[in-house]
Amino acid sequence: MINATPARPAQITAAADAIRQGQLVAFGTETVYGLGGDATNPDAVARIYAAKGRPAFNPLISHIETTSRAFDFGLPTLIGQQLADAFWPGPMTLILNRIMAPNHGPAVCDLATAGLDSIALRVPAKAQARQFLAECGCPVAAPSANRSGRISPTRATHVMEELGGARELAMILDMGPAEDGVESTVIDARGEVPLVLRPGSITPNMIEMATGFAPQAPGQGIISPGQMESHYAPSKPVALNITTPQASDVMIGFGPINGDVNLSPAADLVEAAANLYHMMRQADMMAGKRIAIAPVPEDGLGIAINDRLRRAAADRPLDHTSEHSNEYPSG
Repeated sequence: MINATPARPAQITAAADAIRQGQLVAFGTETVYGLGGDATNPDAVARIYAAKGRPAFNPLISHIETTSRAFDFGLPTLIGQQLADAFWPGPMTLILNRIMAPNHGPAVCDLATAGLDSIALRVPAKAQARQFLAECGCPVAAPSANRSGRISPTRATHVMEELGGARELAMILDMGPAEDGVESTVIDARGEVPLVLRPGSITPNMIEMATGFAPQAPGQGIISPGQMESHYAPSKPVALNITTPQASDVMIGFGPINGDVNLSPAADLVEAAANLYHMMRQADMMAGKRIAIAPVPEDGLGIAINDRLRRAAADRPLDHTSEHSNEYPSG
């Protein structure tokens, strides 16, 4: 069982070291406690999903210590800059177009953005949280530090109750009670008018005062943490649960079922989750008519992996000509 430790300077430094080593750290913000991992490290992000028991690879919010650093990872817009000037540091998350080659350090990984070309960014108000993020030196992906579907934690003791026994968790930094206690307002700032994707303590009137535009409700296909409708989809058809590929297939293996690439030769679900988006992109660029994917167990992190794979395969014609294929039905 992991106990919470007060967020004194030495403990913050130790926690930042753990993040850089690919471990997970729970830390406080003014909204809720987050379960943090290096957003540029797909292995660390996969551990976040494993610890939470998250049922699907939703995009995660990347936390940054300053507005200028945040705009290294998301392309600023006029609306985005106005909102950042008004509400950062603070309980607001901006959705911006993702910068794939930042000026400083590696890009946020595909697993943290769920394969999208957009990114969710936040600069928290709590000074200890920003100190921690500055020492990490990388964007920190951090959904709420609780089991998926459970009540969000607003105190370190809540994190201990929820995740204290999680083997993926290295430390819990006690930064006191969350002052707001409600998740951040999520705003899509990619266009000319702000779109509120998740309400929070930044109200529509406050958004209109900052930008001159009354915020609108999102249309179909708007993506943010908590809204999962559309994801990176390969250009090739995708066939699932394939054990013997066709000659024209690009095969993604798992465990002992090998292929052109293998999500995890050791059948490790954390490794498979970390490799998922990268290997799907690789397979999409290889010569072949179809991407065939070996069976992945439907347990633990495998539930999220299969959820993502079914979405990639959805609404595509399935090839039933191989007697060895056992594909999921479309839809």
